[in-house]
Amino acid sequence: MSKPVAILNPFHKLEGYNCFGCSPDNKLGLRMHFRVEGDEVLCDWEPESHLQGWVGVLHGGIQATLMDEIASWYVFVKLKTAGVTSKMEVKLIRPVMMENAPFRLRAVLQEMQRNIAIIKVGLYMKDGTLGAESLMHYFTYPQDIAHEKLFYPGIEHFIPAEVTSDK
Repeated sequence: MSKPVAILNPFHKLEGYNCFGCSPDNKLGLRMHFRVEGDEVLCDWEPESHLQGWVGVLHGGIQATLMDEIASWYVFVKLKTAGVTSKMEVKLIRPVMMENAPFRLRAVLQEMQRNIAIIKVGLYMKDGTLGAESLMHYFTYPQDIAHEKLFYPGIEHFIPAEVTSDK
């Protein structure tokens, strides 16, 4: 899968689904969309004005939320299970100015420590400057528990079969 592949969102069929990060129907949410490129999960994202903190600056809590959300989608697609955030190490490197959107988020696995996935995430401005980065620690579940407790539907619901069969 070296070509970019859009990730499908199977959760929209789930009753009560209104995720602040990824629900396309949450009017106040971030409405993030993802794709896979090689070993990474990426998201290009455009903020709305109500998400700023100080005048013209993307709120730091929103930056952390963006990085947390893409890490969870990394777990869904690349690790083929579900998990929960157990630790966030966020570095706000420089002000992420709203005028420097769209922003690109990149997530890649740094390491696995048993069932803890440590995912490195970068938030980049449109000129490629790194604005924030994080190490997201995700407690990952075995697939049967992910399916039963966290509604994980299986990788085939995120990546079209014709793409996964080309490996």
